[in-house]
Amino acid sequence: MKKLLCLLFLLGGLHYAHAQDTTIAKLDTLLSTYNRLYKFNGTALIAQHGRILLHKGYGFRNIAEGTRDDTGTIFQLGSVTKQFTAVVILKLEEEKKLSVEDKVSKYFPDFPKGDSITIQHLLTHTSGIYNYTNDRTFMENEVFQPASREKLMALFKDKPLDFSPGTKWNYSNSGYCLLGCIAEKAANKPYEQLVREYIFNPLHMTNSGFDFKRLNNKEKSTGYFFINQDSSKVAPGVDSSVSFAAGAMYSTTRDLYKWHQAAQQYKVISKADWERAYTPVKNNYGYGMIIDSTEGKRKISHGGGIHGFITTLIRIPEDDVCIILLDNASDNTIGRISESVQSILYNRPYTLPKVRNAITVPEVKLQQYTGEYDMKGFTITVAVKDGILTGQPSGQQPTPLYAEKEDFFFLKIADVQIKFTRGEKNEVNGIILYENDRERTGTKIK
Repeated sequence: MKKLLCLLFLLGGLHYAHAQDTTIAKLDTLLSTYNRLYKFNGTALIAQHGRILLHKGYGFRNIAEGTRDDTGTIFQLGSVTKQFTAVVILKLEEEKKLSVEDKVSKYFPDFPKGDSITIQHLLTHTSGIYNYTNDRTFMENEVFQPASREKLMALFKDKPLDFSPGTKWNYSNSGYCLLGCIAEKAANKPYEQLVREYIFNPLHMTNSGFDFKRLNNKEKSTGYFFINQDSSKVAPGVDSSVSFAAGAMYSTTRDLYKWHQAAQQYKVISKADWERAYTPVKNNYGYGMIIDSTEGKRKISHGGGIHGFITTLIRIPEDDVCIILLDNASDNTIGRISESVQSILYNRPYTLPKVRNAITVPEVKLQQYTGEYDMKGFTITVAVKDGILTGQPSGQQPTPLYAEKEDFFFLKIADVQIKFTRGEKNEVNGIILYENDRERTGTKIK
């Protein structure tokens, strides 16, 4: 009987090991395929049931130097920073240095309507405060230079509220910058020091920090606007004083996994406060985290995007699942990748990205597509330059369009396709723009 039990146990273990090996192979194939298509260039860490299934780099840390992304590569995080800011606020509340019910006016008496905006409104994007990253002039010209806290606040302080606090939801980086300023006032310490003292140091997150632009570390990645088989474009670094408590952190997959483990064990703040952070207020948003579900289980996530980088951190606490994707090419969309990763972990159907091959089309035939197309909100100008068809959305630079088949073109720098439509006389009369599983139609106006 003992021999039979041992045999059954051994067979069960072998079956589990085989299933896990299959999962790992699927994950690696998925990410390798996206990398070959220039749609993922970074490092991934995927864990389930407390075991790291895959931890690997795909692509280049720095193309010019020929260095590759690996498990120690350092990336800018963008808005993944927000959950760290939220936990700092809750930690300060535990220390009775502030309350999430405090009004902004308590810390900044001259802040317009500050007596109607609470810290909780800021945490949950329900304050109505104008989002300073919507200021196009500032974002295009001034984000690369240091900005004082006062200058940052001046970008949104005197703008009218988008709505009465607490009545609606609208994503606001301004609110999280203001949280950083409030934390500094309440603790009488720099925001960055608070994050280090409360989170980085106790959790031994030794490769996390701020001021990425001036970081001197061989593992530091270079951010790119795009990478494809023909070229790449380096993105200028946003100064950390500009992104501040809304998005200034840098980190590694390894350090972020330590953060996940701390959350699983309810470290840094109490279990009750973690649960408060996980409680959605409006639009599935809690405190610096998006609260959703998969397979009927709570899913906690947030993404980030900043010049040259796009990131995501997804956690499913019930199954101790952690998905970390850090990409140093900001044209890539990792939302679709993360959905496929979840499908693999939970044995759901998924598809690998399609390999698109360009065909040659004579310039005389390309001319039939040229013109201006009204996309209901912006226009796309299609032209031929040096034998190459290009598309130029209003306010942007022309981008090459590559023919896959008749009337169907694709971009190499993003997951975007364009289908030209025809009228009764076979004339080109419009386009259908496909972008990340969304369709937008346009009419030819010139």
